[in-house]
Amino acid sequence: MSITAERRTALINEYATKPGDTGSPEVQVAILSERISNLTEHLKTHPKDFHSRRGLLMMVGHRRALLDYLRRKDQARYESLIGRLGLRR
Repeated sequence: MSITAERRTALINEYATKPGDTGSPEVQVAILSERISNLTEHLKTHPKDFHSRRGLLMMVGHRRALLDYLRRKDQARYESLIGRLGLRR
């Protein structure tokens, strides 16, 4: 359900805005999106796992808040990020 250290490093390198960047909204949203997709697959095979479902809903809310923040601060970065991640909004 969680992502490996190698995958996390790859996501950080791909979405970082500058070298050494691990905390920008782009990186955080990319990592959350990866975790959300992994947890969604888990819940397809374990539909009664309500504790993990709650964690999924919390992650989705956190990602939404980060995306709203990014949209308020820099519309171009927001649109670029959702295009790269393939998110609807």
